Amino acid sequence: MATDRARRSQRPATARGIAVLAVLAAERGARANVELPRLLQASSLDQRDRAFATELSYGTLRMCRACDWLVGQFARGDLEPEVRAAARIGAYQLAFMNVPAYAAVSATVAECPPRARALLNAVLRRVAGLVESGSLMWPDEGTRLSYPDWVMARLAEDLGRAPALAALVQMNVAATVHTRPDGYVQDPASQQVATHMAALLAGAPPGPVLDLCAGPGGKATALVGSSKFVVAFDVRADRASQVRANAKRLQLANLGVVVSDGRAPAARAESFSGVLVDAPCSGLGALRRRPDARWRVRPHDIDRLALLQRDLLVGAASLVAPGGLLVYSVCTLTLAETRDIDEWLDPALAEATGVPWQAEARPGPPWEPLGRGALLLPQAMGTDGMYMLSLRRGRAAA
Repeated sequence: MATDRARRSQRPATARGIAVLAVLAAERGARANVELPRLLQASSLDQRDRAFATELSYGTLRMCRACDWLVGQFARGDLEPEVRAAARIGAYQLAFMNVPAYAAVSATVAECPPRARALLNAVLRRVAGLVESGSLMWPDEGTRLSYPDWVMARLAEDLGRAPALAALVQMNVAATVHTRPDGYVQDPASQQVATHMAALLAGAPPGPVLDLCAGPGGKATALVGSSKFVVAFDVRADRASQVRANAKRLQLANLGVVVSDGRAPAARAESFSGVLVDAPCSGLGALRRRPDARWRVRPHDIDRLALLQRDLLVGAASLVAPGGLLVYSVCTLTLAETRDIDEWLDPALAEATGVPWQAEARPGPPWEPLGRGALLLPQAMGTDGMYMLSLRRGRAAA
């Protein structure tokens, strides 16, 4: 095996070779959106091949359950990791990219260790035959759409079967790049959260705005346009550094960055006119941008994250000035992290702060009402799925 790796390292990287390495790294626990850029940076691929490597890597990771099923029809026993990664990218080209079989098979086999090339050649040729015959019948929806069964079941229960399937189909479409006028790349759903909050801040008292979980800085930098000084907190120093770097690149003078745990924020009580809690979540509304995330998230993560979201919101509420705004957003679709958080907040915030909180206006269509907040499904605009809830802090009785 060491000899195989040495032989590969002596020849220039190819798009398929990089995809094999990216898929293999993700299987071993690396994050694709970190590993793939590193591999591309170290290569001499031109722009066209970089785009092909990106689609092949992310697409294979997104559809790996379907690819594994296709390969498993013809491969007997477990494949070693490097061979399995090559088999997956070969199956993805054949079933989902419409790459001609002669090109997909031969070029992919060339990226496989020599000892397994005959096996992989035979398997991929049979996959090609199955795809080209028009007789391909997927065993179930989870395999066809390439999601864990529990994700399929959870979203069907929370959204209804038809909306859930439409969301899952949309999240298998590669994300397009959206660039704000200032040059920051940000999904339109996230942009709309910042825009809606900025509009609501017009009715807030004077004072700075806080983004409690700011890294990497997309919403914090967008909120600078509200003409208020923005403070960005993040519990992780590396993510806080990302916010600083983005603010510097955009030449924003009215944005400060602090490393702070939002559950016990390092700030004076009632000192902000508005606080955004763009909370850590399961990310089950943003799976198109995070192709390997669907395989990392586990059912128990949702309950764990919902508890964290509650703690962050209580910490944030103490920082909102009377008449100020508290905004909660998450890029997920589960009821536990959206409607249930809203229902819990209704009595919890009043108890924690001793003052009433009033729900503010929701974003309009295509956002859909959910509790006192609003949900944007991925299929509504071809964006990430997003939930947003806006609350206004009341004043203590005289």
